[in-house]
Amino acid sequence: MQAGRPVFFVPPEAEWLTLGTVLVAWKDTREARRAVWDALPLLQRAQEVTIAEVPEGEESPEAARNRVNDVAGWLARHGVVADLVVPDAIDDAGERLELIASDIGADLVVAGAYGHSRVGEWMFGGVTRDLVKRSTRCSVLAH
Repeated sequence: MQAGRPVFFVPPEAEWLTLGTVLVAWKDTREARRAVWDALPLLQRAQEVTIAEVPEGEESPEAARNRVNDVAGWLARHGVVADLVVPDAIDDAGERLELIASDIGADLVVAGAYGHSRVGEWMFGGVTRDLVKRSTRCSVLAH
């Protein structure tokens, strides 16, 4: 988390990275913006890019859709055409992102890495933890 640079995480199961399909796990935060900027060369080389935001709590899927559209527009100006996914809000964003990644056959996940206290992680879990400990896909994480 303190590297000051993006971290490329490779799980033990990974044998290679093809950049066929990349999932951008979006949340309107500084960390997610940094991750997308840092991963831009990879996104430009990917065959397919999908941006997904999982609305949290009472948040409107329409607001999430607007944010994802903004990201897609920015990526388009940099030569990246992206599909958009905004599912209904659920309790476990990490689980939903993993399902989306499986559905689209993602080789790589790009996400902001959020730091929480140990107690907060234990009580609430975290998408960053899920990407590092549970995912069988490579990830680019930025804090």
